[in-house]
Amino acid sequence: MIPQPPRRTGFFEHYEELVGTWTRRLRNRQQAEDLAHDTFVRVLESKSSEVEQPRAYLHQTARNIAVDAYRREDRREAMTLQTCDQSSPHSGDPEHFMHAIQLADSIERALAELPLNCRKIFIWQKIEGLTQQEIAERLGLSKNMVEKYMIRTLRHLRDRLDAMAP
Repeated sequence: MIPQPPRRTGFFEHYEELVGTWTRRLRNRQQAEDLAHDTFVRVLESKSSEVEQPRAYLHQTARNIAVDAYRREDRREAMTLQTCDQSSPHSGDPEHFMHAIQLADSIERALAELPLNCRKIFIWQKIEGLTQQEIAERLGLSKNMVEKYMIRTLRHLRDRLDAMAP
């Protein structure tokens, strides 16, 4: 007997509702769409075979992802502020200056672990400010593929930096 794949019906009909709810909460449609995307990825990758209430499951998953992201961002911001405040040229504290250098090196090493397209897309979007459409045209890829590369890169960096966080 061949095992059947998990049943995932009922989730996609709630996409617009999920985006609408999180657009109101975050006051940013792009962030809400990103959250909805991450939610669907997590749901589709999950091991649960059936969910009785897909709508509630999606909203709870989105809430969990949003809380996790908020906590990570809060931790990174605190770490960055601490590093920036304490490693300024005026502080004269070589230990904090070295910590900032080590953090920059860790980011550089983490990026080096990724494929070239991931690195290019990250640099072009986050540093040079290009849109995903502009990047897609430069690389001859679809906008969705650019988004997938960026998600992969951000997850990789998040995992590497979370390992460094105090």
